[in-house]
Amino acid sequence: MKKQAPVSKNDVVTVDVEDLTQDGSGVAKVDGYPLFIPNALPGEKAKVKVIKVNKGYGFGRLEEIIEPSPERVENPCKLHKECGGAQLLHLSYEGQLRAKEKQVRDALERLGGLKDVNVHPVLGMEKPWSYRNKVQVPVGEQNGKFVAGYYKKRSHEIVDMENCGVELSMDDSVVLKVRDICKENGISPYNEQDHRGVLRHIMVRWAKQTGEIMIVLVTRTRQLPNDVEIVRDIVKAIPNVASIVQNINTKRTNVILGDRSVTLWGKSTITDSIGEVKFAISPRSFYQVNPDQTKVLYDKALEYAELTGEETVIDAYCGIGTISLFLAQKAKKVYGVEIVEDAIKDAKRNAELNGITNAEFLVGAAEEVITNMAAEGIKADVIVVDPPRKGCDEALLNTIIAMKPKKVVYVSCNPGTLARDLRILGEGGYETREVQPVDMFPQTTHVECISQLILK
Repeated sequence: MKKQAPVSKNDVVTVDVEDLTQDGSGVAKVDGYPLFIPNALPGEKAKVKVIKVNKGYGFGRLEEIIEPSPERVENPCKLHKECGGAQLLHLSYEGQLRAKEKQVRDALERLGGLKDVNVHPVLGMEKPWSYRNKVQVPVGEQNGKFVAGYYKKRSHEIVDMENCGVELSMDDSVVLKVRDICKENGISPYNEQDHRGVLRHIMVRWAKQTGEIMIVLVTRTRQLPNDVEIVRDIVKAIPNVASIVQNINTKRTNVILGDRSVTLWGKSTITDSIGEVKFAISPRSFYQVNPDQTKVLYDKALEYAELTGEETVIDAYCGIGTISLFLAQKAKKVYGVEIVEDAIKDAKRNAELNGITNAEFLVGAAEEVITNMAAEGIKADVIVVDPPRKGCDEALLNTIIAMKPKKVVYVSCNPGTLARDLRILGEGGYETREVQPVDMFPQTTHVECISQLILK
C-alpha cells in the first residue's frame, strides 16, 4: 500500500528546521517527511506553507519565523529574492563557514565512506564581499527598457543590475557604464525569443594585481554598429580599460561566448599574477574568479605536494597552466595536460611570460595522455587533479592507480564527486591524509576543497 505524505499542498505547518541542503535550503521534517524550505536556517522554528508534495519529500515557502537562528543576519541584497545567485546572504559568515565544513564532512562520510579523514575548518576571507574579478551579464529589453543584469530564478527574465555585493563594485559600475554607452550609440539589446538584436552579453574581467580591465561585448551580429564611437566613449569613461573585445556568437544558444573574438582597441589579453606567477588572460581563459582565495588554494596545493625540487609532477586538468606554473617553481619538471587546445596555447604563452622552462604542456584527454607518458617511461612522483564539477573520469583514476605516484593532490569544486573519487582512489591503494576546504565563493553554497592522498 502506498504511504500517504503527512502534508498536502497549501497546508501551513509549524516546523523545526534541522539542516541545510547543498543549495542552501533549510530542511525540516513532518512525521519523518522532509520539507525543503528556501531561506530557512537550522535551529529555527517557523511557519511554512507547503507548495509542492512529492512521494518522498516536499517543498515549502517560509511564511513566518517564530524563533530565528542566532546565525541569521539581515540580507543586504535588494535583488536576492529575484536573483538567487548568492544563496546564503541571510546566514552569518561564520555560520556559512561551519555549514560548508559540515557539507564536506557529510559528503565524505555518506558518499565516500571516509569517516576518519582529517577535515580542517574552512579557510575563509577577512572581507567576504565584492571578491569576483569577472562578471558576465545578459543584455535584453524589459518593458521597453534596455537592461543588463541577472536572470530571475528559474527563468530567462533579466533583473536589471544596479548593485551586487558579491561582484566587485568596480565591475558593477563598468557594466552599467558600458550598458549606457551602448544604448546611447543605438545598439539594440538581444531578444532571445526571436533571435534578434545586437548585444547579447557584457563581460568585464579585472586583473587585481595590475588594475587592467578587459571589456567584452558579445554580439549576435558580425558587425558592431558605431564601434568607433563606442570604443571612444568607453575609453573616455573607464580609465583603467586595457582591452576592448567584440566576441561574435551568431548561434541560437545559451552558451555565452562564440568562437571568434576581435580586438577593437588595446591589447587582446590582460595580465594578472598569483604570487610570483603572471598570467595572460583572454576573453575565453578559465581563470579563478576570486584572486585572494586562489592564492590560498594554490599555496595549499604546493604545501600538499611537498616538493623538494627533485620531483616530476603531472597536472591532469591544467587549463591555462595556473597550478602547473605555480608548482613548477618548486618541482624538477611539470607536465600539464588539458583537452582544450586553446587553453594549452594559453598555458605555453604563460610559461614563456614567466620564463619558466621546466613546464611542458600536452593536448588531449588526461587518461590517454598520461597512459602514453607511462608507456614512454615517464614516471610521476606527484599527480595533481583539478577536474570540473563532474569529477575525474574513471579511466583517469584507474590510470593514476596504475601509475602509482607517491602523492595525489586533488582540488575539487564538488564535495560529492570528490568523495566518490577519493573512495575509488582509496580502493586503489591511496590513503586520504587530510582535506582542506577553501571558501572561494562567500555568500553562496559552493565550497572548494584540496585533498592530500598518499600511496600506502
